[in-house]
Amino acid sequence: MSDYGKKIRLSRVLGGAGHRALVVAFDHALALGPIPGTEDPVGQIRRFAEAKVDALLLNLGLMRQCAESYFEDPLPALLARIDWTTVWSVFGNGGGELRSALLARPEEALRQGADAVVTYLVVGTGDSDFESKEIKRNAEVARECERAGIPLIIESLARGPGISNPGEPQWLKRHTRIAVELGVPDPPRTEAELAERIRQYRPELRGTAQSRAAARFLLLNPPLPVIARAPYGLLAAAATSLLPGWARRPLYLPRLPVTEAALVRPAGHAVIHGIRWATS
Repeated sequence: MSDYGKKIRLSRVLGGAGHRALVVAFDHALALGPIPGTEDPVGQIRRFAEAKVDALLLNLGLMRQCAESYFEDPLPALLARIDWTTVWSVFGNGGGELRSALLARPEEALRQGADAVVTYLVVGTGDSDFESKEIKRNAEVARECERAGIPLIIESLARGPGISNPGEPQWLKRHTRIAVELGVPDPPRTEAELAERIRQYRPELRGTAQSRAAARFLLLNPPLPVIARAPYGLLAAAATSLLPGWARRPLYLPRLPVTEAALVRPAGHAVIHGIRWATS
């Protein structure tokens, strides 16, 4: 019964066989505070619903607010973030102690209407006590999800004083081996295998009116005060510049190699450093 429940709920998130899912993460405020674009969370979620995204990643508090608010459009599938970590402040601003906490059990998220739950798994910190608790917490959540029939998505991060590039192959190997030990079936284990897995998915990807409308909304018409639009625009442009051509073309996003390399990405990095300085 639990396996059927997992498959049904995962199908809601992914939209069924042959569908190209657009999942929007909107759980940042719990760890980072009210960053631009999150000041009116219910209004923002309403806009995501109007844009017909397939799924939203939310904290449980926002899921309750959604249940108590009126939406003209159906709500997307809901992914519940059920934990919290200080990793962003410790390695983003260079201070504090590493801590993680489970905020809800999978069954609580299921009762709130979640179609899947999401947790962090931070490795490479150099803190063996912290990482052992990370593994134990995720293993317990994985077993509870199996019993409850709800999918678990683990957001694995490599962060630490000795990690200059979290995307290096050694960290991919470590993430995936941990995933195997926790019960994930057949993840890619090398950079080449990951590239091949992504290549296999590419024929399933295509631009739709809804995906292009969502891209225009996020890039051109963000619901932000005027003072926040310039730095947001630089961040959005820098993020877009990192997309490969095959991901840009279906969304009708232009490519300007010289301008992006010389101006857009450096400006994006400057904005990020400014935000970190202002919040440290």
